Parts: sequence; structure tokens; C-alpha cells
Amino acid sequence: MRRRDFLKKAGIGVAASAAFGPVFAQASPSVRWRLASSFPKSLDTIYGAAEVLAERVSALTGGRFQIRPYQAGEIVPGLQVMDAVQQGTVEVGHTASYYYVGKAQVLAFDTAVPFGLTARQQNAWMYHGGGIELFRPIFADFGIIQFPGGNTGVQMGGWFRKEIKGVADLRGLKMRIPGPGGQVMSRLGVVPQVLAGGDIYPALERGVVDAAEWVGPYDDEKLGFYKVAKFYYYPGWHEPGPMLSFYVNLREWGRLPKEYQQAFEVAAAEANQWMMAKYDRLNAPALQRLIRAGVRLRKWPADVMRAAQKAAFDWYEEEAAKDATYRKVFTAWKAFREEQYRWFGVAELGYEQFAFPAV
Repeated sequence: MRRRDFLKKAGIGVAASAAFGPVFAQASPSVRWRLASSFPKSLDTIYGAAEVLAERVSALTGGRFQIRPYQAGEIVPGLQVMDAVQQGTVEVGHTASYYYVGKAQVLAFDTAVPFGLTARQQNAWMYHGGGIELFRPIFADFGIIQFPGGNTGVQMGGWFRKEIKGVADLRGLKMRIPGPGGQVMSRLGVVPQVLAGGDIYPALERGVVDAAEWVGPYDDEKLGFYKVAKFYYYPGWHEPGPMLSFYVNLREWGRLPKEYQQAFEVAAAEANQWMMAKYDRLNAPALQRLIRAGVRLRKWPADVMRAAQKAAFDWYEEEAAKDATYRKVFTAWKAFREEQYRWFGVAELGYEQFAFPAV
């Protein structure tokens, strides 16, 4: 599919691209924004989406609209990006919405929930299934407008110091696992911890946590988890397709010329696709390197998967019963999920079960 067609189908305005050029650059104001990321610069793919956004916005506006990314901790800590955008400390942030479920549990659906949507399905829901439209008023209450900003694809289940042979082995473990995954793990007896990416390795090394999940082989290798925990579990049922988001301060968004808004939307859509493609390229060889380094790859026991799935949907129903906004999003999401699972079960899974070798 041609790039222009993809952007049209994604619901992103591209008409402005024809107007970008010397005349546009001369007639438009100079805008300088700061972007706070939740991620360290060393994680070049998850952090890199913010750089892609900034580079493309500049190119599409003849250099008149500049966004400067800052890694976690340079302006605010990684888990305070939403607050920074709300308060106007920065104009834009790059983060994961499930970091902020303390503000509203429904925000998790903007990222990922256990046994939810894959990356492709999340994009389908956001761009064509009503997801963006559902979330715009929710984020507006926080003074933010949100845009899809990347996806890691299905993650790994995490690093453990000891082998997990069943649900009983999880009880009492301290594990770095944020958001809905942490909620579900807590129902299985785990004590969840929320730590930013740069804080995980020292906590695992010192025994502050017994286990930790982050993203997948490429980033996990960079952070060195295999040096202090040898059991590596899959699949990441807690995050089957976690989407990152670009948060923009709503007041600042309203001040942008329409052409700049379109440039931002186009650049965000490109960054969203870029991240997933890069992770797909890099995770495969990284996993092989980890195995050669002595990592013990393990599939989650079936009883853990069954218990986690039941705990997840019991919890969703409980939240939906007490929160009307959550119920509205969950009801739409669940119907979309069921439809998607039927289709992917026929097409994608039917092919993969034949074509992909066993691990």
C-alpha cells in the first residue's frame, strides 16, 4: 500500500502535505515545543518514536515547527509525563497511558490490558473501530489530546530468578509489573511494583524485586536483565499489543495553525508504524543472543494462563459495574475484541500454526 493511501485509511489528514514548502514556511509562525518521554534515550526504539515525530514535524513544516524530545528524568521522571503535559510544563509527552490508572482505570485501554488486542488489532480499534473517538473526551477532561504513538507488539512474560511451574509459585513474589498486568498478578498472589525502565535492573539485582517484565528481547537485553535472572517467560499475556501515546496539551494544540496540527498527526502516524516495524526487526536476533547467553526460555504453564485470564475478565466486569465511563469503553472494546479474535483465528492463526516452527 502506498504511504498516502495508508495515511488516508488511518484517518489521518494528509492534504496539508501538498501545501508544505517554501511559501508555507515563510507564511507560518515559528513554534518551539518540548516533549517529555517516559523512556531513557538508551532504549533507541521506544524512545526513538519521539525523535521520529520531531524530525517529521520539522520536515513537513519547513523547520517552522520544532519539537525537542527529552528523555525520562531530564524534565520530569518517566512516570510523571501526564502531569507535566496537563500542567503545561511541556507541550507534548510520549508515554503509556496505563501508567496513570491511578487517575482513571479506563486509561489502560489506551495502552493494553491482559488478554486484549494485538498491535494490529489495537491500531484497527483506534483508527477504524471508534477507539480514538471514545478516548478524546476522556483525555479532554485532563486537558490533553492523545494520538497513537507506537507499539512494541506482544511482549515477553518477564524475568524470574526461579522457575515458575504453576500458580502456587507466584504467591508472594515481588514483581515489577505496572497497570492492569499488575492488578491481575496481584489476584494470583504476586506483589506488583511499579518502576520506570531505568530503575528495574538495580531493583532486580539487589533483590528488591524477585521478577520483572519490561518489553521484549531487544530492550531487555540492553537493560541486562539476563545477568541477574535466567528464566524468561512467554507470552506476555498482560500486554499483547501495548500502544504508546503522544499526549498534547489541549490548550497548546488549539493554538497551532491547522497545517501544523495536520503535520503533527501525519508524523505521529508514521512514528506509530515505525516503532512496531523496528521492534519486529530487532527482537528476533536479540532473542537468539539471549538464548546463546544461557537464558532459559519458558512458556507460561497452562494453569497460570487460565487463572490469569479468569482474573482479568472478573476484574473488568467489576470495574464496569461501578464506573459508567469504564463500562462504555469496556463494552465497545469487548465486542471489537470478540469480532477480531474470530477473524484472526481463521486467517492469521490458521497460517501461523502451519508455517511457524515450534520454539
